[in-house]
Amino acid sequence: MSDTATIELPAGILDYTDTGGSGPTVVLVHGLAMDGTVWRYVVDELSETHRVVVPTLPLGSHLRPMRPDADLSPAGMAALLGDFLDALDLHEVTLVQNDVATGMLLAVSDAPAVARIARLVLVSVEAFDNFPPGLPGRTVWLAAKLPGGVNAAVQPLRIAALRRLPLAYGLLSRRTVPRPVTDGWVRPLVHSPEARRDLTAYLRGARRGQLQEAAARASGFDRPVLVVWGADDRVMPLAHGRRLSALFPRGSFLEIPDSRTLIPEDQPTPLAAAVRDFIAAPGSGTPTPER
Repeated sequence: MSDTATIELPAGILDYTDTGGSGPTVVLVHGLAMDGTVWRYVVDELSETHRVVVPTLPLGSHLRPMRPDADLSPAGMAALLGDFLDALDLHEVTLVQNDVATGMLLAVSDAPAVARIARLVLVSVEAFDNFPPGLPGRTVWLAAKLPGGVNAAVQPLRIAALRRLPLAYGLLSRRTVPRPVTDGWVRPLVHSPEARRDLTAYLRGARRGQLQEAAARASGFDRPVLVVWGADDRVMPLAHGRRLSALFPRGSFLEIPDSRTLIPEDQPTPLAAAVRDFIAAPGSGTPTPER
């Protein structure tokens, strides 16, 4: 991974990494209670030929708290991602999202930043009625409804062995995420009240029906979309991936064997190859005009 930089957005200061270079721009977006290091292997695979930008969104594992009045609901998080693309003045972006639906919510929105997206890659993401997704998502979502609930839910993550439980990260990958990586994910969660405050704001802003509404708007995003799903996913139903790809006018679907939700951890080389081929495919290089 490249050295971490910062950028000031309306919601607050965001950390990100940027490999630089003149190749096609790829923006990799992580999920809940993790940071950009989930993409470290994919960054290594793509960085020689692509500019790879990886923001750390305020989803619990971030080091810089957002402004107290920031809108950190799922829709607000999508707007924050759009502000990030605008602030870096990125163009013809291949936006790659894993786990949460932030990238999809941005792509189907009316935000001006949508014009910056040339292609969208959805990698085992929450969709339809699977929101919050699976056992770990619903557990922390319910905890957020109670005063101090998120704090109580995350404190056991101090113990590395407990991170592999189904209520934590255990269902998300077939392979154990290295402890130094998960140490970085959980440290803000267990030590920073502000990080927990931001995560709680996101969870309390999540509402049922939001992703059905996003799916209904998918036909309006007429740029190439690749939906990639782990064949052994225990959190995001495989049928959702196929159904999601069919909603986009230029959608396609790829199933990756021997992987669960965190395909960047389980199968980073096939995933990077799929992104590389998707970008290079004939007809995938020109976004539609700005809405």
